[in-house]
Amino acid sequence: MTEFSRTAAVVATNIQKLVQNVSSMQRMLVHVDTQGEGLRQQLRQLQHYTGQLARDTATQLKQLADSQPHGDSGAKLQRERLQEEFTRVLDNFQRVQREAADREREGLAAAKQDTEVEKLPGPGEGAGPGQSRTQMMLEEEEKIGQLEDRERSMRQLESDITDVNTIFKDLATMVHEQGDIVDSIESNIESTSVQVTTGTEQLRQASVYQNKARRKKIILAVIGLVILAILIAIIATQVSN
Repeated sequence: MTEFSRTAAVVATNIQKLVQNVSSMQRMLVHVDTQGEGLRQQLRQLQHYTGQLARDTATQLKQLADSQPHGDSGAKLQRERLQEEFTRVLDNFQRVQREAADREREGLAAAKQDTEVEKLPGPGEGAGPGQSRTQMMLEEEEKIGQLEDRERSMRQLESDITDVNTIFKDLATMVHEQGDIVDSIESNIESTSVQVTTGTEQLRQASVYQNKARRKKIILAVIGLVILAILIAIIATQVSN
């Protein structure tokens, strides 16, 4: 078996895996909002793995072009067919990435709104039945941690989207003689750039919120210490009398 044939077989296998992964991700997206963080984490991992597989396949396609026997029309047709199949599955993968990014942005916005609504009570207010101020502060810390996890996931997703954008640019270079494919690829590149810009703004807003939440915790801790000092002073005065 020639190097071209071996590489073509690997590319074909990878494309089939990509098709299966994209199909799995599409099914996950249908249920991700109702089946909890476990499915969401599985989706993130599959997205990241699929992005790596797409990058590897793009590299192998370049190797396929380099190893194509000169003047072999059958090999040329096989390479072009694999490029077209890869472009189609990459387009579907990019659509799934965009939908997943939209879901992540919605989740960040919802988490931010929920935490803003659930304000901690002031020094003279009750913390609610069965809840101490310390318990509520711990709960808020947990929510901030969850928000940070979502931020990291969003950054990774945006990075993966950027990687796919780069693959499309490389494909445009490889198939520049096929105008219709190039037009489709350029359209995907432009759309991805818009998606990344929007996601970056969402992450900036979430970061601002986290800083505000931390400052609020520090202020509450200082207030608690002041109240504790006052109580100690009162108790000490009563004991001395």
